[in-house]
This record gives sequence, C-alpha cells and structure tokens, in this order.
Amino acid sequence: MPFGRRNYLMMLAGIGAIVIGFVLLSGGGSDDPAVEFDYGMFNFRRLYVAPVLLLAGFLFEIYAIMYRPKGTAEQSADRKTE
Repeated sequence: MPFGRRNYLMMLAGIGAIVIGFVLLSGGGSDDPAVEFDYGMFNFRRLYVAPVLLLAGFLFEIYAIMYRPKGTAEQSADRKTE
C-alpha cells in the first residue's frame, strides 16, 4: 500500500481540521430583508480563527502525504538490492 495506517489517520485529522475551518467560516448573513448590512460577518472567528485552521489543515494534509516512518526508506532499499 502506498500509505500506512498512520498516514491515513493523519489525513483524516487534516480533513477534520479543514471541515471545522469551513464550518467556522460559514454564516454571517441576515435572514431579515429589512437589515441592510450585518457587521456580524467581521468577527474574530471568521477573520482569523477559520483561515488559520484551514491553512493548518491543508499544511497538515501535505505533511501526512509526505510522511514516511524512519525504517521504511531503509527497508525498501534493502528489498531492491535483494
């Protein structure tokens, strides 16, 4: 298999962080047509927390894909020489 169990678990954690980031980013609109503009969309959660969580989730996904246990490279090299 191209990835080990740890890679898949780390990828699931990264996907979870991305989903939580998008959930935190959503909302901010008003259902009342009488309200012209709702400044609730410019709060700390939507401007800072959600984008940082999304960026961390995407970076963690890259790390999870590139992660290789220390013994794996040596074992694969030994198999090629045999």
